[in-house]
Amino acid sequence: MRSADTQGRARGHGKLVALADAAEEFSVSVKTIRRRIADGTVTGYRVGRLIRVDLDELRERLAVAIPATRGRLGA
Repeated sequence: MRSADTQGRARGHGKLVALADAAEEFSVSVKTIRRRIADGTVTGYRVGRLIRVDLDELRERLAVAIPATRGRLGA
């Protein structure tokens, strides 16, 4: 049985896609996506025997802005 939180997230977010499609979208391996599910960084959703992930959630959690270092070099 699913919790209300999980159901809300699955319906409230964007499209659920296969791990291979998510990996291709972010230029990472399927193994990397599986690791992020295992460590709790992203949520995996089981649909039958398949595992799906939310592209919007991946974008929020995997894409990290790199702070600018201009002006700090040599300091």
